[in-house]
Amino acid sequence: MKTSSQNVLPLRKTVITPEARRSLHSEDVQAALKRHAQGDWKVCLERDEESGLSFQEDFQLLSAYRDRNQMAFWVITETDRNVTTILLPEEF
Repeated sequence: MKTSSQNVLPLRKTVITPEARRSLHSEDVQAALKRHAQGDWKVCLERDEESGLSFQEDFQLLSAYRDRNQMAFWVITETDRNVTTILLPEEF
């Protein structure tokens, strides 16, 4: 599910793990949070439909991004939509 510049997911509390904070550039994290809030939850083509269902059914939302150094990181919004976490995949 991808939308225009309008947010479809209000981000309430956002947290970042210490390792992600050390490893990622803050501008890349902010850009990813913006995309996540706009509904860009695509992890891979096969999961795009699943991401839309996750939003509609209030399931956990996961987005995967890469920073400017090609380091992978995830943005996860919990099912209650109160917390969004930025972390590295190996921290999951």
